[in-house]
Amino acid sequence: MSSAPRTLRNVAIVAHVDHGKTTLVDHMLRQAGTFRANEVVAERVMDSNDLERERGITILAKNTSVRWRAADGTVTKINVIDTPGHADFGGEVERTLLMADGALLLVDAAEGPLPQTRFVLRKCLELGFPVIVVINKIDRSDARPEEVHEEIFDLFCDLDASDAQLDFPLLYAIGREGVAKRTLEDPSTTLQPLFDTILEKVPPAPGDPDAPLQVLVSNIDHDDYVGRLAIGRVVAGTISANQPVGVIKDGSLVKSAVKVLSTFEGLKRTTTESASAGEIVAVAGIGDVDVGDTIVDQAPGWESRALPRIHVEQPTIKMRVGVNTSPFAGKSKQTKYLTSRHLRDRLMRETKKNLAIRVEETETPDTFVVLGRGELQLAILVETMRREGYELQLGNPEVITKDVEGVLSEPMELVVIDVPENFIGIVTERLGERRGRMVKMANPGFGRARMEYRVPSRGMIGFRGELLTATRGTALLNSLFDGWEPWGGPMVKRQTGAIVSDRSGVTTPYALHHLQPRGTFFVSTGLDVYEGMIVGEHNRPNDTDVNVTKEKKLSNVRNHGKDENVMLAPPRVLTIETAMEWIDADELVEVTPEAVRVRKQILQINLRPRRSDAIEEAQSV
Repeated sequence: MSSAPRTLRNVAIVAHVDHGKTTLVDHMLRQAGTFRANEVVAERVMDSNDLERERGITILAKNTSVRWRAADGTVTKINVIDTPGHADFGGEVERTLLMADGALLLVDAAEGPLPQTRFVLRKCLELGFPVIVVINKIDRSDARPEEVHEEIFDLFCDLDASDAQLDFPLLYAIGREGVAKRTLEDPSTTLQPLFDTILEKVPPAPGDPDAPLQVLVSNIDHDDYVGRLAIGRVVAGTISANQPVGVIKDGSLVKSAVKVLSTFEGLKRTTTESASAGEIVAVAGIGDVDVGDTIVDQAPGWESRALPRIHVEQPTIKMRVGVNTSPFAGKSKQTKYLTSRHLRDRLMRETKKNLAIRVEETETPDTFVVLGRGELQLAILVETMRREGYELQLGNPEVITKDVEGVLSEPMELVVIDVPENFIGIVTERLGERRGRMVKMANPGFGRARMEYRVPSRGMIGFRGELLTATRGTALLNSLFDGWEPWGGPMVKRQTGAIVSDRSGVTTPYALHHLQPRGTFFVSTGLDVYEGMIVGEHNRPNDTDVNVTKEKKLSNVRNHGKDENVMLAPPRVLTIETAMEWIDADELVEVTPEAVRVRKQILQINLRPRRSDAIEEAQSV
């Protein structure tokens, strides 16, 4: 039985990373009675994939729903869309906002609005949404809710909000305790004020249930039983199970039928016979459907009823992904996919599901260029592929340039850094080296300063790790794409060279011990290495080729106590992300299901150019 449209609300939750979206959704589900009284529920239940749990961030936008009984006894279904807060996953936010009619904007009571808050709010205002502002974490010791309220108002004015949008309802919340208040003195101990405000301010889902059917596909999922699922919103009409439908793609038409129709009830998909305008549905049975397609009924004239396709902002960073060509290729027991055909199919599958990623072919059939929003987005894609059993190698991330009125231009970023006062000097110095210009600096008290810079995007590649080291892990860094500027000429990425193995073999404690003064190692003892594999970071700007497999010569003369005790510093372990940030133009990251290694593009010592020559050649854009 489809619910009457007036008792349906669709709301998206948007915020900067770590401002408490997923935790708030947890409590909304709990207080609306989604779980049984004795049910064991994980924290941040919406972050369901392994990578999200490990990193503690939301990567994919997801749907859920709650049913809320108002004071007058009417039950309203509220479809909630939880979105990622990280700038690299902005494409997820853009495509899923089309499923909503209003938004909850969460802002941290201490940090205030940050760059990604501006990005997601701009998208909501462009769509004309009523925005409910929730100042979260008011129990923090450094909370400053009144000042943050003023900052949010200024941000709305900055983004040219309409008068109706400027008159936004304001709530205060402690997300992890499931408490929302209309004023700071409000004695409320539940989220009732939040639910009531959603019912007051978010309009009922629009759309005529008797009009011809139109469904805009915003997401693609896979179910082991029914196959490919198209998730989207019924914009007009009513959709039924077993109904013949047409799919209007970008330039082609497909006829198909709905096999299984589901709606979202709590965290589960529930099969239903029909759903009318405004509802968010998952449709199974259409094999050839992608994000942005329109599903319509097959009434006469259906070919011309396409809804506008979803457009997301352009990628700003690119990386070469190719077949693994190292001597260790295919030696991992967990490897399932090695060839360029497998790699190409997997990357193409990703572009259909994720609009913010694009793939281009190159002059060689075994290498592809993957374009995305940021290093984190590309690293997550590679990590996902690695867990699926793919083996591949990555070039260093580069920025995408474009021609603006005949001038070669590069993307710029607005970077906001929050640091303790005693590190202001070092941050200014490090960003100066990367051509950063300070735009604004403020000191809100509490011994921390907030600085805003405009920095070329390529200057930010690999900067996060360097900043955390320089500020002893106390800095907060956030960035947002901020337009284009003419290309600024070559920029040195890494000041130090690499320590490269000059032969194949197994690393020995004796060799590593004697090489330790030369730099930091990435390998421990007893590991297989090959010629051209990078085993560490050199202290100096040049590369050095070393023998890490050398063993102590054994003679039959030994005197007591002459053998030295070998003490090795623990190696620096590279993840996909840190390896991508670390490598330079003449180096590659080799990713297998078992290991992440860094290597030189040209493995043989006698064929390899000097580091400085190789990098100059690569930077001559």
